[in-house]
Amino acid sequence: MMKPELLAPAGSLEKLKVAVLYGADAVFFSGQKFSLRARADNFTLDEIRQGVEFANKHGVKTYITLNAFLHDDDLEGLGEFCQFLDEIGVTAVIVSDLGVIDVVQRHSRLNVHLSTQASCLNTASASFWKRQGVERIVLGREVSIREAAEIKAEAGLEVEMFIHGAMCMAYSGNCVISNYTAGRDSNRGGCIQSCRFQYQQSSPASSCSSNSFFMSSKDMSGLEYVPEFCEAGIDSLKIEGRMKSLFYVASLCRAYRRAIDLHVSGAGFSDEMNRLNAELVSVPHRDYFDASFSKPAGMLSTFQDRQGTIRSGTHQFTGIVLEKCDRFAAVRLYAPILEDQRVEILPFRGDPIHVPVNDVYDLLGNRMDSPRQDCVVRIPLDERLALVEPMNVVRAARV
Repeated sequence: MMKPELLAPAGSLEKLKVAVLYGADAVFFSGQKFSLRARADNFTLDEIRQGVEFANKHGVKTYITLNAFLHDDDLEGLGEFCQFLDEIGVTAVIVSDLGVIDVVQRHSRLNVHLSTQASCLNTASASFWKRQGVERIVLGREVSIREAAEIKAEAGLEVEMFIHGAMCMAYSGNCVISNYTAGRDSNRGGCIQSCRFQYQQSSPASSCSSNSFFMSSKDMSGLEYVPEFCEAGIDSLKIEGRMKSLFYVASLCRAYRRAIDLHVSGAGFSDEMNRLNAELVSVPHRDYFDASFSKPAGMLSTFQDRQGTIRSGTHQFTGIVLEKCDRFAAVRLYAPILEDQRVEILPFRGDPIHVPVNDVYDLLGNRMDSPRQDCVVRIPLDERLALVEPMNVVRAARV
């Protein structure tokens, strides 16, 4: 049985480190240009170098997204950027545009993965891209697991599929709504997610109208399909979400790492399904559904009512461990800790560590009754100290 790669999003250098430490086999991220996530933190050249060095140190692969559809003016500097990526040891680049592929191949020896933006959905298309030098196809979200296995077998190249995260109303994101509603090119990194807005629907047969999120898709979740992905020989399972939080990256990597490892070991994870699902619903998310993994997504994949589409999640992202020393952990808070909340530290492996809120101190050793956002606190750990490490994410149950 093949063990698929777990591929995680890295919207910043800190998120990259969290993804690596929580079990990702590979990470994808981008520089300041040429990507479809213009509003993400993205990486400077120095941060790209640091990220690649950190990933290489832990045996993790690095993929840089060059997946925007570029005009001539946008191509300036792309060749030099590819040379830089090649020199520092980036594993591959993710590309949508044939012109960009040509520039990559003329200026570097980088492996090329075809972005889902290219909407590759069949064997003939995959075979064409293979002839262009592409080594892996990131298949469109519209492809089922069965179809993906057939494409891999017939075309003879690696296939990557999204296993978790946001869906899109357009074919693999080829949408231009934002171009007209906000003057921002969706296919050059400017998408404002117009499909997530609430719209008014009017019936031509009556004067009635209603408001709904009818273009907003639910989020995919493929946890229960991990055995099928493995049996089908899918090379890489991709978590969407470069714009998401450290908490999201940590929780999703923990859950899918555990599921993949248990299945491949032969132990199975059915006994842990409730616990793993609890990790998935701990983070803010839209309602989950199974995308097109087994059959084409239909009407139930979108929101048909007036309710908001984002669920808050069972837990709140509270902070991250900066260091541990002298029997305590120093934690940077991203949110205040309330008196009635249950605070937990998420180790890279194993069960969450529960921390009493009344055991929180400032750096001078003074007990804090209501630790606030943007401060650094000390949390005593006693015998639990060995389980805590820097970059562990801290969460609190919502009250």
